[in-house]
Amino acid sequence: MTKLFTTVALLATLIGVPTRARAHDAYDDSESHPLRLAAYVLHPVGWGLEWAMMRPIHFIVSNPQLEPIFGHTPHESPFGGYTPYEPPAD
Repeated sequence: MTKLFTTVALLATLIGVPTRARAHDAYDDSESHPLRLAAYVLHPVGWGLEWAMMRPIHFIVSNPQLEPIFGHTPHESPFGGYTPYEPPAD
């Protein structure tokens, strides 16, 4: 009996809530360029390398005690002359 109720409820949900299938944005011919197609493959690889290799390396060389050894200098603030909001520490 429970299986029947679950099946009927699932069917009612699937039939009662139809949605249209559509893309997230409009398609244009620039997205069919061969370099764009290559970028669809290469971008995830680059993103993975950034997060798996480059960010951990930056974390190590930007350590204040190790900065003089590696020659790292802090970057300017992305907020210009404004001080970013830092929530109070718990």
